[in-house]
Amino acid sequence: MDRFYITTPIFYVNDVPHLGHAYCTVNADAIARWHRLIGDSTLFLTGTDEHGAKVAEAAEANGVTPREWTDRTSARFAEAWRGLAISNDDFIRTTDERHYATVQQFLQKIYDNGFIAKDTYRGLYCVSCEDYYTADQLDGDKCPVHGRPVTEMEEDNYFFRLSAFEDRLIEWFEKNPDAIRPASKRNEALSFIKGGLKDVSITRTSLSWGVPVPWDEGHVFYVWYDALINYLTAIGYGEDAEKVAAWWPNVHHLIGKEIIRFHCVWWPAMCMAAGIEPPANIFVHGWLLVGGQKLSKSMAADGDAPVKLTDITPASLTEEYGVDAVRYHLLRDTPLGTDGEFSIEGLIARYNSDLANNLGNLVARVATVVGSKCDGVGPAPSPTSPLADSASTALAAAADAWERFAPHEALEATWRLIGAANAELEATEPWKAEPGTVDDVLGSALEVLRIVSLLISPAMPATADEIWSRIGLAGSPSDHPLPAAAAWGGYPGGLSVTKGDPLFPRRKATA
Repeated sequence: MDRFYITTPIFYVNDVPHLGHAYCTVNADAIARWHRLIGDSTLFLTGTDEHGAKVAEAAEANGVTPREWTDRTSARFAEAWRGLAISNDDFIRTTDERHYATVQQFLQKIYDNGFIAKDTYRGLYCVSCEDYYTADQLDGDKCPVHGRPVTEMEEDNYFFRLSAFEDRLIEWFEKNPDAIRPASKRNEALSFIKGGLKDVSITRTSLSWGVPVPWDEGHVFYVWYDALINYLTAIGYGEDAEKVAAWWPNVHHLIGKEIIRFHCVWWPAMCMAAGIEPPANIFVHGWLLVGGQKLSKSMAADGDAPVKLTDITPASLTEEYGVDAVRYHLLRDTPLGTDGEFSIEGLIARYNSDLANNLGNLVARVATVVGSKCDGVGPAPSPTSPLADSASTALAAAADAWERFAPHEALEATWRLIGAANAELEATEPWKAEPGTVDDVLGSALEVLRIVSLLISPAMPATADEIWSRIGLAGSPSDHPLPAAAAWGGYPGGLSVTKGDPLFPRRKATA
């Protein structure tokens, strides 16, 4: 059995979850579900990042302690993911005792290896990024990401000797060309390294809300270095060497492009400094945009922002359009690795065309004709149906796409199979035929629905279960491992088929 360990970034708890967080997490969830479906031993990690200056500021602004604030806001993320049917195996909080222990052990190891030293730091700091910038990286006097003025800071900190790993990082990039994808993001990170690396501050004395430095009680670890180590906390670093050895070579970090330096430069170097291999796989996705702007809590808080993007919460969409429709839209419309434009109009268009007209129509049409021509009992498929080749092609294309972190292509392949089944029904018109003459056609259409249920289950688990049940099958498609379960001829026939309510009632376009 292969292992597959996938992680999302852990999200800041200075505010509530928004659709940008959901985009990353739904993609990670669907990929994890796919790997479970093909029989891999799968571990899916998400969670919340709860230390640092902006979290402490948010707590103060709301009149509570940082702990009270993080307890409250972390719970909102957990609730949001339950509402989106996220199937994470672990939910980590950087305030967990287990994480404190791992951070201290991991960074103590780097310190003992001679790659952490004390010095004075002066720099231009963006609280929203929790990051320093050089003057030439700024947009005037403002952060290039958040558009807010930066603050000049000076303090005694401990520094990670990142500069010592410049050559080793370049060598690692060259020996592992597929470790960071897409290639454009790999090239961006490599270019940054080749431009020269400077040592980076990893502790703070100006705040107390963080993991204490074990060798100097006056310091806490800078939030980014604390946060990155969560991926090791979840697999027992420092406590269970066998578990780390089993999972770490199979890790897949899914991250947004705004944190590429942290994950693709600093994190591999930190792993090298601690004596472990860098993460095996990092996939960098783009941003969801609304009106050309990134979905960002910080920007939405600005008084001059044209739209309050935090209003686009996952719950506000799922309540209106349903969980699986929102999941499908997030997976289908924006390829991972590129930016994508989100709009309600786009969601409704995709809902009506793909879900209502194609999938929903196929389910309803087959059930209706089985009811009228076969007394509601589904016949077995024809072994010579032209849809058999279409199903085999769809499975192969979907499997290849999921493996490449291309859910949109996997769903395209599945919808081509749905389209082929609808076209076959249009060509044969079984609703016009005499009872007893349509078994092969309808049995093959039911077999397509069975296979479609399997293929859409990572993206739309509830819909997959509902179709599975309506065509008379017991259990869930997720209980039947691929590729064997998708072999043509698996629908046994002789099962009761239920029409039920429309899966996706059509929606009116917004005014």
